[in-house]
Amino acid sequence: MFNARSTLYGPTRTGRGRRACGASGSRGYPLGGGAGYREVVRPTGSPVRHLDELLEALASARAGDTVHVAGDAVIECTERVHVEELVLALPGGVTLASDRGIRGAPGGLIRSDTFATNPLIQVTGPEARVTGLRLQGPNPRQCLEHHSRAYYEGRGAEYYYKFPTSVGIRSREPRLRVDNCELAGWSLGAVYILAGDGHRVQHCFIHHNQYQGLGYGVCLDEAETLIEGNLFDANRHSIAGTGRSGSGYEARDNVEMGRSLGHCFDMHGGRDRQDGTNIAGGWMHIHHNTFRVPNRRALLISGTPEDRAVVEHNWFHHRTESGAIVCEDRVTVRHNAWGRTDPVVR
Repeated sequence: MFNARSTLYGPTRTGRGRRACGASGSRGYPLGGGAGYREVVRPTGSPVRHLDELLEALASARAGDTVHVAGDAVIECTERVHVEELVLALPGGVTLASDRGIRGAPGGLIRSDTFATNPLIQVTGPEARVTGLRLQGPNPRQCLEHHSRAYYEGRGAEYYYKFPTSVGIRSREPRLRVDNCELAGWSLGAVYILAGDGHRVQHCFIHHNQYQGLGYGVCLDEAETLIEGNLFDANRHSIAGTGRSGSGYEARDNVEMGRSLGHCFDMHGGRDRQDGTNIAGGWMHIHHNTFRVPNRRALLISGTPEDRAVVEHNWFHHRTESGAIVCEDRVTVRHNAWGRTDPVVR
């Protein structure tokens, strides 16, 4: 799973200046992170290499501390998650880091093959950070047959949820930052943000989170989040929001690399939640992203935002707006580029 390539071929932005559409990295902040990333956290002491060392370091860490995982470490959590329901608790203000991108390093690996890893990392306080790591989950598969048996053959949600789901990082605390990480194999979601504002998911490679029916790269509930500079590939939905009142996200300079089980970005509406409303979150600003998935819709907004949604300066490899976007009221679509080659801006 971690042999997936994060290399981009061909341009991700078209046009110049204020008319430019699509994603662009910058010096020190490459799309997807990795080599050249400016904000790598280097160890100040001995990095941890084993699970017990990691648990001890996290338990004693205080705000402002960094727990550093050795770049060549593989921290295996499978057995203890299965037997003990182990969860890695990340305290507020603490940074959990490794060396992804330094001299080509992939970053230390923390992994679990237990299907019910939900979550692997639980954030327990505000202003926590996860950076430079690889987090590998138990289920990179689509599981199409299981979903079909549940919902098309009449067994229902109870049957569907008998198969456990997994989450990489979960938080309801404000101002979580996840940056320069590789996150893959999480059947519910790689990053699941339940509440709070000021969150950032930046310059990560997020792929193979594609379990049919769930399968989110970044999933938001009652939260507000900036999602920028990421490479997405082989997710069911790379960004998804439950659409609850007040929630919202800004997505900028992200690239959909070519594979997606369903539409790429979304915001659910009241019909999805069955709460008697048509609310699809508070707001969305989706700009300067590149969608290389002309066979899948790029964006679905299943209701009406309380404020508004603006979709601008993106490069859609789709030929038509209707093929890329499904939305209702209070959504402004403007100044985007359409088509793979010689794109038309309108």
